[in-house]
Amino acid sequence: MFTSEMQLNLAIKEFCSIENKRISLIRDPLGLKQKLLTKLVETSTLSENPKIKDYAIYMIFEIARLLNAKVASIQNLYTAMGKGKISGFTVPAINIRGFTYDTARAIFRSAKKINAGAFIFEIAKSEMGYTNQRPAEYCSTVLAAAIAEDYRGPIFVQGDHFQVNARKFKEDPQKEIEALKKLIDEAISAGFLNIDIDSSTVVDLSKETLDEQQKLNYEICADMTAYIRENEPAGVTISVGGEIGEVGTKNSTPEEFHAFMKGYLKHLISKGKDYTGISKISVQTGTSHGGVVLPDGSIAKVNLDFSVLNTISKIGREQYGIAGTVQHGASTLPEDAFDKFPENNTAEVHLATGFQNILLDSPNFPKELRDEMYRWLDKNAQDERKPNMTDEQFYYKSRKKVFGAFKKEIWNLPEDTKTKLASELEAKFDLIFKKLNIKDTYDKVNEFVKPLDFFYKPIAVKLEEIDIEGGE
Repeated sequence: MFTSEMQLNLAIKEFCSIENKRISLIRDPLGLKQKLLTKLVETSTLSENPKIKDYAIYMIFEIARLLNAKVASIQNLYTAMGKGKISGFTVPAINIRGFTYDTARAIFRSAKKINAGAFIFEIAKSEMGYTNQRPAEYCSTVLAAAIAEDYRGPIFVQGDHFQVNARKFKEDPQKEIEALKKLIDEAISAGFLNIDIDSSTVVDLSKETLDEQQKLNYEICADMTAYIRENEPAGVTISVGGEIGEVGTKNSTPEEFHAFMKGYLKHLISKGKDYTGISKISVQTGTSHGGVVLPDGSIAKVNLDFSVLNTISKIGREQYGIAGTVQHGASTLPEDAFDKFPENNTAEVHLATGFQNILLDSPNFPKELRDEMYRWLDKNAQDERKPNMTDEQFYYKSRKKVFGAFKKEIWNLPEDTKTKLASELEAKFDLIFKKLNIKDTYDKVNEFVKPLDFFYKPIAVKLEEIDIEGGE
């Protein structure tokens, strides 16, 4: 890991030419990948010096830009889906809570095997906190993984569940909305060109009409859409997602969807500008985040209603021109469920906990470290323990929080251990990508998506204060 700006600067100049504070040429791409890249990621991940961390992130963005591994919006692909120009596959959106660099590399390897391009890296608002991964770090790590695996082309990074906290909103609506806008600003500046707004938390089912039930939801979603449009980079239309059914609640209906969309579009039009609306809609079909945990720690079977996905996707495409429905909480479903998503015209499926389980439950994951993590949970995560919850249920529900607390220990796992864990994850990605039918979507993505150069502007470090172009 680099411990000073000068040290990092000298290492960069060994492989790159720099003009006007930007990398203008990579003289030795192979040497850079073999000797510099991992140290840059380690610095961007673990450095406790904000300036050095941010400088490393900046350099990863610069290298990725020159090597044509570019962040992009999936908007145009979803527009094509909404118009019926493409179909037959479901885009996986993968939340990586920890082991991020190695996991992202495994995803790119799986994608390259089948010429896939339609897949998304995402992280939720809540995950950023307990995994200790802010947007710029997360996005730069994904880009570094693409560089490491020689993946080129559009790369989709998404803010998942940019959520309105219902309790905080009730106490102070303006403060909660301003906090959400601040997160949107941070995400956009870090290359998140896909953002899912989740204001379904304020749906009020006690109201008499569907419009009244969805009113706060569609107004907030429209307000945030307009805010994103006013702040997105020039030449980019950020893909924005909405949500009508909070995961874990009752199943969504076509009538709720119509009420949301009619109110949403009317409110968006009232802004006085021709803003592009949402590209997809998240619905509830019977799943829950992480699955329902039984007392022995196993996951209960889910009665998932695929007709909800199919029906609302059909309405979304034919009447509103959006890509269709989004399924949350799917990673712990049985393998035979994944074939059904493309069959039922699901636009996107979100996957998180299942990959966390592969990592932490693997026989290749050091038992001593896992035991230490569980002891930490005993002391620091008791707020997750509900009455009558068994230890197995408690550890399963709370262990997502270990990723931030043990970030350094996970990074410093032995290389052979990392290789075995990544191989297990890669096998799962291979299977899911096949079932979601994203084979040969790389060419489709490149047909519809033309990423622009994205310039990351460092926040903590001022480039004019660093002697990037100077001598030794």
